Amino acid sequence: MNRYFLDPFGCVKNQVDAELMMAHLNKAGWECAPAADADLIIVNSCGFIESAKRESINAVIGWRKLYPGKKILLAGCLSQRYAKELAESLVEADGFMGVEDPAHVVQAVSNIAGRSKQGSAVNKKRSTGSAGNAAGILHSGERPLLSLPGSAYVKISEGCSNCCSFCAIPLIRGSLASRAIPGIMEECKVLLNRGIRELCIIGQDIGSFGVDKQKTISGSAASKLPDLLEAISSLKGRFWVRLLYIHPDHFPLQILDVMEKDSRILPYFDIPFQHAAPKILAGMNRNGSAEKYLELLAAIRSRLPSSVIRSTFLPGFPGETEDDFSALLDFQKKAALDWLGCFAYSREEGTAAYSMKGRVPKKKAAERKRIIEEQQVPITEKNMERFTGQDLEVLIEEQIAAGEEGGESFWLGRLYCQAPDIDGAAVIAGCGTSGKNPQAGEFAKCKVIARRGFDLEVALY
Repeated sequence: MNRYFLDPFGCVKNQVDAELMMAHLNKAGWECAPAADADLIIVNSCGFIESAKRESINAVIGWRKLYPGKKILLAGCLSQRYAKELAESLVEADGFMGVEDPAHVVQAVSNIAGRSKQGSAVNKKRSTGSAGNAAGILHSGERPLLSLPGSAYVKISEGCSNCCSFCAIPLIRGSLASRAIPGIMEECKVLLNRGIRELCIIGQDIGSFGVDKQKTISGSAASKLPDLLEAISSLKGRFWVRLLYIHPDHFPLQILDVMEKDSRILPYFDIPFQHAAPKILAGMNRNGSAEKYLELLAAIRSRLPSSVIRSTFLPGFPGETEDDFSALLDFQKKAALDWLGCFAYSREEGTAAYSMKGRVPKKKAAERKRIIEEQQVPITEKNMERFTGQDLEVLIEEQIAAGEEGGESFWLGRLYCQAPDIDGAAVIAGCGTSGKNPQAGEFAKCKVIARRGFDLEVALY
């Protein structure tokens, strides 16, 4: 047994773990293969909310029905969170592995081959050191990449210490464990030397980067994210740096200084406000307010007029009244966010919100989600319209083949205002007739010629 297929689920932080597992398996002599040809199927699961948990479990059951004779390893957050329960009930899986060091995957698959249905230390949380290098065997910049050409995710921390009452991440991943800047810099250099053009900096809250490494008398510590960006800014070459997920209650404004000096650090901000009603924010264990959040948006936009801001809202939190929901809708209009994701509250065992009174019926929460999404459509369309006529860089990603019913193939890419997988795309016009020859994973100069829904149509120079 020496061929594996990896089925990834969950967030991009989980994706990096999957890439590291692949790197260690490859080094141990395994070969990545299509599911039909593989001896082992790895489901790298998500355990964040109910729908994601069901999706991961259904994947294991589905693979077992499709391939009764293959070995199946359930890895990732779901295995970490429900290690004992799954080992007893999910008979379709041959082994389990949590979110400990991805290097342990080699031992986990060895256990499976030896018919030991236990995986590898499923109930351990990742150590602080392993957030930097997987057991010191492989440098994380040398891993296979599951992202589209030209882009890679750089995870700068593990876990979270914010303890938002609705969130299970600290239960699964532990408290904040930041990497050392030299190790991150080495990873960035390796990726850039491989031809990567976009470094997406990720963590559960990158605004808190480095505060866990500082001992202070007052109990407060300054974010080291500005220092990290300064270090990355010293690197030579043509590349983008995109920041994903900064908690709004401690946004380090000093990063704006670095961005003003280096346009390669994109003025793109992912700031999950979640709500705006005072009672709901307090219940979520957040210290901000609608007024403070609007002031933050104004500060960013005044310093960086070309800034693009994404956020997430969480309707249906326990105790949310119609007035609370109206406050959120009012904030949505005033904030005029470029991109917005919306998720109905999911009641998760072990979180502080699980036992809170005033539960909102699922149907009501889903309806509030629909209203938010509907209200956001004209806001995003208007905000994307402002790019029409601008000369920008596009990161070329992939060619889409012509359909069976005819038509021409076309290319897709992304502008600085579009994060991978979650925002709209740049549709590249006229490549088939203009003689232009886009190269996946490379930058090209373009002009934005039209908005098509949430996407932007561009023409290459």
